[in-house]
Amino acid sequence: MIEYCPSDGPTLGVEWEIALVDRETLDLVPLAESVVEPLRAEEHLAPKVHRELLTNTVEIVTGVCRDVPEVLADLSTSVDRLRSLTDDLGLELMSAGTHPFARWESQQVSEGERYATLIDRTRWWGRQMVIYGVHTHVGVTHRDKVLPLLGGMLTYAPHLQALSASSPWWGGVPTDYASNRALLFQQLPTAGLPFQFDTWGEYERYVDDLLVTGVIDELKEVRWDLRPAPHLGTLEVRVCDGVPTLHEIGAITALTQCLLVHLDDRLTDGGTIPTLPPWHVQENKWRTARYGMDAIIILDSRNRERLVTDELYDLLERLAPIARRLGCADELAAVEDIIRAGASYQRQLAVAAQHDGDLVEVTRSLVEEMRAGRPLRP
Repeated sequence: MIEYCPSDGPTLGVEWEIALVDRETLDLVPLAESVVEPLRAEEHLAPKVHRELLTNTVEIVTGVCRDVPEVLADLSTSVDRLRSLTDDLGLELMSAGTHPFARWESQQVSEGERYATLIDRTRWWGRQMVIYGVHTHVGVTHRDKVLPLLGGMLTYAPHLQALSASSPWWGGVPTDYASNRALLFQQLPTAGLPFQFDTWGEYERYVDDLLVTGVIDELKEVRWDLRPAPHLGTLEVRVCDGVPTLHEIGAITALTQCLLVHLDDRLTDGGTIPTLPPWHVQENKWRTARYGMDAIIILDSRNRERLVTDELYDLLERLAPIARRLGCADELAAVEDIIRAGASYQRQLAVAAQHDGDLVEVTRSLVEEMRAGRPLRP
């Protein structure tokens, strides 16, 4: 039996995966241990700074937050403290779905049995995981709401993927995908799109089957794009590529929270949540991974289709009252900033075009945007 610890409302938590790069070369550097350990020695930061699979990665995690402004303040404080160490080490911070030119073969795996087991099992595909994401937790008040909400959120996964898409390069090669990370990550066992279960009991039986047959050793090894986090009382949305700016994190977090609350309101009022057939969910993921903000997505089981940005504009209007209720109206409105300025993959491609394809300059633009906290180039 999987125990669920309910949240007392639509609380928030965000995990931001950040790459360490050399200030001069802008290539990845394996120095996470040099900054994580000093920060974890500080009591208030210990739960908020983590190692990841690769030694070039630091993960910043918020506490439990009541609203989006609190999320941004929490992340900003942790990143500022992180910078106080990386600046002295000649390092810069960068976040995108993938590093534009770093080679996966050159990256080092962090020490630890968990990481060693993952790499031993997944081998070539596991070693390829030089990827970065943003994960958003939204509190859910009752266990029996979690799976209906997950099913409903799959309809909006392409919206979030398009807004956050930031991985058009792989090892210095243009992929012609807005989010190469989305398709790369799903190669791991139990990663990718979730199964859609009708009841919590079905979900428990699925997890038990995985444990008994040795597919996983613990629940968190189910690495779905959206997954229940029963120990936290949340639905975890893991769709998004790493994004380079706090401004974008605020916008995407606000959209995620408002969508969950919108769907939860339907359940609370005794209604049902519309869902897409699994084959439409799968196609929408591919379309937004490939075309990003230019994707034409499938809206419903009647096969209606629409440009994702047009759908986003209408969605923002519908969600505006909820955003005011949750105290994130400004952050939700910032979704329009992403549409106007372009998602990160679009901005990266524009920089590459301006600099004759120089990916060092593309990486520099990501570093500069992260320092500025908002997109710098349309």
